[in-house]
Amino acid sequence: MSVMPDFGAAAAATGSPIAASAAVGNSSAAGFSTPGTLESKKPLSKGKKIGIGAGVVVVFAILIASCGGSGEEPSTAPAGTASPTASATATPSESPAAAAVASSTALTSAEAKASDEAVASANAIEEAEAEASAKAEVEASKKAEASEKAEAEAQAKVAAEASAKAKAEAGTLSQQNALRAAESYLEYTAFSRKGLISQLEFEDYSTKDATWAVERVTVDWNEQAAKSAKSYLEYTAFSRSGLVDQLVFEGYTAKQAEYGVSKTGL
Repeated sequence: MSVMPDFGAAAAATGSPIAASAAVGNSSAAGFSTPGTLESKKPLSKGKKIGIGAGVVVVFAILIASCGGSGEEPSTAPAGTASPTASATATPSESPAAAAVASSTALTSAEAKASDEAVASANAIEEAEAEASAKAEVEASKKAEASEKAEAEAQAKVAAEASAKAKAEAGTLSQQNALRAAESYLEYTAFSRKGLISQLEFEDYSTKDATWAVERVTVDWNEQAAKSAKSYLEYTAFSRSGLVDQLVFEGYTAKQAEYGVSKTGL
């Protein structure tokens, strides 16, 4: 024998007044009587029957919902696609500790970056200073070398000039012989500068050697003119002007001739 479900219990479980009322009506309509109740019920009106049917439908709907559904509408979005609204509004909330850690990490990263930049800047400055110092040392070394070279060249030039001068003063063997011959002639008689050079050339010395020797002989040409004037007067008579002309003819300068004649008393 089949047993009808106890809709009264389901209605009581859901707490719905309508469902409870429907459950009671349904129990009476099915012809069941509660234990201990034997009195007959009056027939239900048409409106009450409709209300009981509606309550049964509601109860079934509640039972189905509680047993097989979660009460949520199925999502129409494709699997793996987040709802735009949920995506836009679902932002993870950070705890104060996480925010502090993130802030500390950012600060540490900024400090590390600043430290790296400072080290790089210091290294660049140090390299620039080292390069400038090395360049200055190279330039100073080059300058010192150039100065030493210039000084050495100047000293060498002075030494060469001194050597050349000493060599020139010493003269060649021919020049030294011409000098000795000139000194010997002056010991023998008086000569003008021009007359002594001519005498040496007559002795076959070159003009260069004769001139070199006469320039280095120790002699006072004014005194030589005076000696020549005195010698001419011992040989023959001369007027003052005639004796001056004779001395000029011998190679004395006009001034030397005037000096020599004046020493004779004319």
